[in-house]
Amino acid sequence: MAILIPAAFVAGVIVAVSPCVLPVLPIVLAGGGAAGTRRRPYAIVAGLVATFAAFLLAGAWLWGLLGIDPKYQLKIGAALLLLLALTLIVPRIGEVLERPFLFLTRRRVGDAGGGLLLGASLGLVFVPCTGPILGTLIPLVGAHRSSFDVVLLVLVFSIGLAAPLLAIATGSRRAAASLRANGQTIRIAAGVVVALMAVVLYNGWAARVQTAVPGYVKWAQDLVEGNHSVKRELAQLREGDRSTKSAASKFANPSLAVAPARLKVPLTDYGAAPDFQGISSWVNTPGLSLGALHGKVVLVDFWTYSCINCLRTLPHLEEWNRLYRARGLVIVGVHTPEFDFEHDAANVRDAVARLGVRYPVAIDNGYKTWNAYQNQYWPAEYLIDQNGHVRHIHFGEGEYGATENDIRLLLRAGGQSSLPIAKPERDTTPTGDITPETYLGYSRIDRYSGTRLRADAETTYTAPATLARDHFAYDGQWKVESERIVAGSGARIKLHFHARKVHLVLGGHGFVHVFVDGRPRGAARVDGPRLYTLVSSPSLRDGVLQLKVAPGVEAYAFTFG
Repeated sequence: MAILIPAAFVAGVIVAVSPCVLPVLPIVLAGGGAAGTRRRPYAIVAGLVATFAAFLLAGAWLWGLLGIDPKYQLKIGAALLLLLALTLIVPRIGEVLERPFLFLTRRRVGDAGGGLLLGASLGLVFVPCTGPILGTLIPLVGAHRSSFDVVLLVLVFSIGLAAPLLAIATGSRRAAASLRANGQTIRIAAGVVVALMAVVLYNGWAARVQTAVPGYVKWAQDLVEGNHSVKRELAQLREGDRSTKSAASKFANPSLAVAPARLKVPLTDYGAAPDFQGISSWVNTPGLSLGALHGKVVLVDFWTYSCINCLRTLPHLEEWNRLYRARGLVIVGVHTPEFDFEHDAANVRDAVARLGVRYPVAIDNGYKTWNAYQNQYWPAEYLIDQNGHVRHIHFGEGEYGATENDIRLLLRAGGQSSLPIAKPERDTTPTGDITPETYLGYSRIDRYSGTRLRADAETTYTAPATLARDHFAYDGQWKVESERIVAGSGARIKLHFHARKVHLVLGGHGFVHVFVDGRPRGAARVDGPRLYTLVSSPSLRDGVLQLKVAPGVEAYAFTFG
């Protein structure tokens, strides 16, 4: 944190002088220039920072409290700005709106109150360029992992953002103060500027201006946020300790063979397993609890149906279910969504049927069971003995033989002396140096090249002529959202991959035409949200994938095999 705190402050300063600030800069200038006293610029910046930080940290909860879909955030902010523009043009309207804020100041109406409202509205429409620091903070907040460190970094980033904007607002106030004789004219002109920018922001036109301006501070952002020390600290904040020892600490203190005598097996006892919590519905069963499963060996598998790592695990789970179900094993797949479309129970049920999953599946849309286990991975396996204690933990793919061996140990300890000989399933876990999982939405984006990102606004992108290995770029019109991108006119994706197989999570309806090294490789028909295989090669290869995507099709993340 000693490294991240100053880095977050400087990152905020850089964002405040980057092209991202262009849509709000005229409003800050106009709002400060319309100030009658020294307090208004401070109020404007305080309102912007407070709203920006609050909605970054607790946006979903705040919008839910208000009963408003967060997708309307920009439009609500723009509408408020338009209303506040009227207060500058017609002072009497300003007096009425600012009366609730009189307690904040001893000075006249039209001082701090209007500045706070103006700044708060700016906080709703301000969409910063996402660098590594914000790119780490946003998904942590979205996953409800807002620790003290995360909150502190958001606040420090916001203060860094405030410093240059305060200087701009204060400077415009001083410039306007030298023209006191024209104070009313300046106020009306400021109101007109704010009104015009409100219309621009409401219609999403600002994104075109931002795109047209080169990223003149990228070098500074790379210098501050891209150095090794900051990357290491961010990785620790994002990932935490991924060791099994750390995972075990969430249960009771581990010890060997603390279970009753009949379950004395050479397996670590991690303590009592949490029960299934907050399950919205069940598939393949009317419902289960660990209490009802006492005496059974239970394998809890956290998964999600569009995750290629989870899909490669399914054949092993199905084989264990077939072999050992009648001998006392119960597999429970806890489906915890990664993307929005995976919250839809109908989509999950369709996927379970399509994939041939026969064991019970719990739909954990509220992350209650996920959080009870303090889980962080898809897939993740927790093997529970007949007395309800966790005896084996494994994250990710692979090591299927070890997991099955532990299943057999527990079944034998429970009295199953004769067990069938398993036919080993082929382990398809990718090995070697391949392209890592690649998210396309801005919250977890990495290894992106090309036109500077514009969040939540349809923008025309241009892909570079060449890409470094494992890097990707957008081309044509895309709307880049937190966890997905939505295709517009002429939408394409370019990716330099190193793998045998390339998979992509897609949604919507339409065709995706596939080209590898310039040669057509057919087309995928997208008929719903799931994982699609776009490239399949018998051997590891290096290539440039280009996708021509129909308008309206959604893309989420690449995975590789």
